[in-house]
Amino acid sequence: MRVTKISYPIVDLFAGPGGLGEGFSALHNGNAPSSFHSIVSIEHNEFAHKTLTLRHFFRLFGKGKAPKEYYEYISGEITKEELIAAHPEQWKKAEGSALCISLGPENHDAVQKIINARLGSTKKWALIGGPPCQAYSLVGRSRMSGSPEFEDDKRHFLYREYLKIIVDHKPPVFVMENVKGLLSASVKGEPVIQKILRDLTHPKSAVGKGDNGLAYRLYSLSEKGEFSMGADPASFLVKAEEYGIPQARHRIFIVGIRDDIKVAPEILRKRESPSVRAIIGGLPRLRSGVTKDEDSAERWQQIVRSASTTPWYRMSTGSDYAVSEIMEKYVSPTSRLPSQKFSKRYAMPETMTSWYGDDRLMTLTHHDARAHMRDDLYRYLFAACYAKTFGISPVLADFPTLLLPNHKNVKIGVSGKMFNDRFRVQLADKPSTTVTSHISKDGHYFIHYDPSQCRSLTVREAARLQTFPDNYFFEGPRTEQYHQVGNAVPAYLALKIAIIVRDVLERIKD
Repeated sequence: MRVTKISYPIVDLFAGPGGLGEGFSALHNGNAPSSFHSIVSIEHNEFAHKTLTLRHFFRLFGKGKAPKEYYEYISGEITKEELIAAHPEQWKKAEGSALCISLGPENHDAVQKIINARLGSTKKWALIGGPPCQAYSLVGRSRMSGSPEFEDDKRHFLYREYLKIIVDHKPPVFVMENVKGLLSASVKGEPVIQKILRDLTHPKSAVGKGDNGLAYRLYSLSEKGEFSMGADPASFLVKAEEYGIPQARHRIFIVGIRDDIKVAPEILRKRESPSVRAIIGGLPRLRSGVTKDEDSAERWQQIVRSASTTPWYRMSTGSDYAVSEIMEKYVSPTSRLPSQKFSKRYAMPETMTSWYGDDRLMTLTHHDARAHMRDDLYRYLFAACYAKTFGISPVLADFPTLLLPNHKNVKIGVSGKMFNDRFRVQLADKPSTTVTSHISKDGHYFIHYDPSQCRSLTVREAARLQTFPDNYFFEGPRTEQYHQVGNAVPAYLALKIAIIVRDVLERIKD
């Protein structure tokens, strides 16, 4: 593979907090500058855009050269205003490349002018990103299926803005990402994926501007060869856990190469993925917080100890074990595990240390535990013990009756028909399940495997499973931080995709 020291521009649409752009920008040619640099990243969410701007600022200084004020800011030692005052020129540049714009007809002309100005006469560059996922997702469709407005939801068609930008700027290569649910979604009886593939192949026709010969060949990142219409679109599915990512995240990635360019991309190389324990096991241990009660280490210990006095603690679940035996074996309620916002006990993962690590990072951000109600503490405690004993996360039918939540769908869940995995433990010795934006609502699907911590995952733990480096800082309140992490493309997977895109650009004749 021939590699030059050129840094190629990227235009990143629907950028979120920047996971896809981070992977591209993290690709370096030895000691040379990054192989890619973001000239335009567009995101309309206020907090994700703030995160994106801060990361653009961080990257402007080059690998390993971010100023001390950056680390002081993310650790809470100085304000954003003080950070900007220390480096006003770099901050202005970051604001110029990370744009808070809602993509749509109302802003199309302005976006076109911005991209034209930034690209200039550049011929070798890449367009990356994908439209919002909610309307395509299986969960989104199940929630909205009863709504008469669902068929006309504009989120079905935001990919048309992506198409228009392809038509306007004719990128030599693009990467479009979306959710697995796209494969089974349909609008007015037509499979969404088939329409999108046709449109991406002939984008000018798709947006009603005729067909002047602009066309793209489409490729998968997991199967070799050009995609032909009529073939199974499931070939575009990338299972992240097959490529070294510590998470079973299944997403669609479509690579398009302009038809006049006679280059075909390689595919991702498979490798074993690290486990949840290998990635987050070394992080400082935390007790969960306590909500609707006094939140203190002493009160938390009292609640955990009180489990031994409850009926469900003493009863058998009907299996070949007793709850009390599990509790006594794995839980040490006398442990003092304080909940803390920052930790100077910075711990590296067992693997991928050069990817996650930063020797200049003295405080670990976003590693503070959520607060949980007493009854949920009991459920998390039981679920983590169960997973540690049997190597699987319990379903509702495995829970003692007295631990079942008072919820209208619980009976259905216990019967195994649906919602039976309402409480899901992330198993220590396997990759995690998909980190989704739902983690922003509650921690039931993201219970820590260690029973003695009795909590859901922190933002930093979720970010590590999404392969964000530890010096990546997420702006906004914690709910928004979770939301950003859950919606992002795993940054390390993006790095692997960037290698393939760089190779394509390198092989294009000038």
